[in-house]
Formats: sequence, structure tokens, C-alpha cells
Amino acid sequence: MSNAFYNDFDRTELEPHDPDYRSVFQRGKDRLIHNSAFRRLQAKTQVFLSGEYDFYRTRLTHSIEVSQIAGSIARSLNAEAPHLRPGFHIDTALVESCALAHDIGHPPFGHAGEATLHRLMKPWGGFEGNAQTLRLITRIIFTSGRSRRGLNPTRAFMDGVLKYKTLFREWDDPHNHFLYDDQQQYLEFVCEGRPFPDDLAPGKPRNGFRSLECEIMDWADDTAYSLNDLVDSANAGFVTIDALQRWAAARDLDRDDERAVEGLIDALAGNELERVMNRRIGTFVGACTLVERDNFLADLTNRYRFGLAIDPAAAKEQKLYARLAREVVFQSPQVCQLEHKGGFMLERIFGALIDNYLGSDRPQALLSAALAQEMDAAETEARKARVICDYLANMTDGFASRIYKRLFDPDYGSIVDLV
Repeated sequence: MSNAFYNDFDRTELEPHDPDYRSVFQRGKDRLIHNSAFRRLQAKTQVFLSGEYDFYRTRLTHSIEVSQIAGSIARSLNAEAPHLRPGFHIDTALVESCALAHDIGHPPFGHAGEATLHRLMKPWGGFEGNAQTLRLITRIIFTSGRSRRGLNPTRAFMDGVLKYKTLFREWDDPHNHFLYDDQQQYLEFVCEGRPFPDDLAPGKPRNGFRSLECEIMDWADDTAYSLNDLVDSANAGFVTIDALQRWAAARDLDRDDERAVEGLIDALAGNELERVMNRRIGTFVGACTLVERDNFLADLTNRYRFGLAIDPAAAKEQKLYARLAREVVFQSPQVCQLEHKGGFMLERIFGALIDNYLGSDRPQALLSAALAQEMDAAETEARKARVICDYLANMTDGFASRIYKRLFDPDYGSIVDLV
């Protein structure tokens, strides 16, 4: 059945492609799943280092959970929203693709890895996980021989992962939440070349301007990490009854937040935290409603004519869980020490590669032949640095550790070792 919710503007791919038995949105999802960049998420940190225990979430299992939640939100809206009906509905393949792709640009070692790469890349345009996701799906996710190419995404798919629409150069020393300057062409593609109005100035106003599918993906991500990260943290011994009581006692919580913390304590006491958190997923899915909106792209596509509204009580509860995880778990000495170590390893590897390829007329062969050829073809120092950054961002936690040891540990490695 055709779906009139989307038009040719939404379905347009970066490069024309002959149709096949799939919709263009299903084709994008298939291309993403059958890709090594997606598989590498299984060995990238979500909260705890990948491989530490086999039941902790990785970036891959997290992305699968976000996709399931996003699909459930779409199905719920399709069934309940008065604006939608059969033949005029949110495409679940598109929404699930955006969710599956939302973290593929993130480097090893979690947010510490992202912060480290950004600090190191500041002279050459910075690093941002969402911008790197866009770079992957548009330019470099596939390697064919000695060339790289993207997924050839549709406009709707590209826009669905585009959480931020501010370029690096438009902010004064941004910490995150930007696109690379050379991605302006994709921003123009998404917006059909229309300039942003004055009320969508660079920074928070513009970054808050998102397509419907991106809003669904983002709320699904918020739901997954705020609920499921607490479960993993409890299993790891960070979130305990005593820890929750101490945390709550040291903060000025309102009655709603106090009740939410009491609910977590009761769930821990009854050994039912995972069941309780799983039920909250359903509550957060049901907190979504579809609203009409007016903006400078609403006449082009229903993806901007409609938007997502979140019940304020659910949004408040999600923020509490996210704050709790951040302050009890992510800021703990154990996690910070591991993040420091990961950032240190990335910095040493990056420095060695920059010194070798940007600081020497006769560099050693520290990269593969294909990447070395790409370095040779790079016309500027910034492009060479970006190739090195791509290489590090693509690494899994384990691969980065092995490369570090091969470069800096005299007792590690052999010329016949596989890296």
C-alpha cells in the first residue's frame, strides 16, 4: 500500500537509484544492518566497557532497543493519532533505521572518547558523534576497493538522524552538538536550500528544529538510556538502595521525584528493577502524541508539518533517571578512571599518527594501504587529520587497546599478529 504521508521530496536519495522490490526506506535500513560499522557497535562502550560482562548493554544492543522503542512509538501514533490512518502514516522502517543509525558515529570508550577526539580535532574542525554519523551514512560507511562511499540515504533518513543543524564555524568554540563545516551541502539538501529564519539562529534554537522521525528517535534514545542504563548500573553494583537514599537525601527533590526514587528503592528491594523499568518503557511510549506545527519546511513535507509532544510528567521522570545515572554512575571514580584511560589511549594513538603523517615528509606505514592512499590524496592538513580521525572513531574498544599496545608496549605484538 502506498503511503501518502511521504512524498517525492522525502524519498529523494542523494544519488538516483533504480527502484526494486523494497521501499526506499526499507532499502536504507537493509544497507545499514548489513554493514561493518553497524556490527562494530557490539564492541563499543555504552556505559561499561564492552566485554566486561556478557549481559551489559553495548552500543549495539542499546541501538536495537532504541529501534524497538522508536518503532513502538510510530505504531502507537499510527493507531491513535487522529491525523493518521492507513495510507497516511509514519513509516516504521524509516523510524527504526534512524534509531539503528543514531550511534554509529560514536568512537570507542563512550563519551570520553568523543570528548577526547573533539579536543584533538579542534584545529581541524572538531569531532562530534552525530556529525560523524552523518559523515558515515553520506560518504564513508562502505569501502569498495580503495574508495569509500555512503549509504546513499534518502532525504528523510538523513534528516532523521540529524539531531543538530548548526555548523562548527557558526559557534564560538562549541563543545558538541554541531555539524562539520564541509557538511553544509547535506544541510542544504535536507532543507531544499531554504535559509533558516531568524528565529532559528545557530545553536540551541536551530538544533532544536528536528523532523518528526528525529524527534521520535531522540525520545526513544532518552527512554532507553535513562531506564536501561539504570538496570545495568544496578547489576554492576552502582545503583543500590543505600546509594539511592544517600543521593536523594543530598538533593532538594520535589514530591514527584521523591516518589520516583522511592519506586526505584522498592523495585530494588523486591529484586524487580528490570521488570519495573521495562514497564516504564511502555509508559514513555504512551506519553507521545502527534501535534501539528507551523514552520518554514511544513509546506514541503509532513515530517515538519507534524511533530512529537511528550507528556510533561514523563519528560520530568526521564530527566530524573538520567540525572541519577549521571551523578551516581557516570561521575563515579571507577567509571571516570576507565574513561580517562580510554581517552589517554586515543590521544597517544592520534598523536603518533598526526606526527607521522602530518609532521614527516617520509611517513612510516602505520595505516593500511587504502588509508595511506587516502592520506596521499588529501589536499589539505585538515583533510588528512579527518582521515586519521575517521580511523580512530571507527575503532572498537578492543581494537583501540590493541593498536595502543602495538605502538607503545615493547612487550606486546609480533609481525604476524592480526590487529
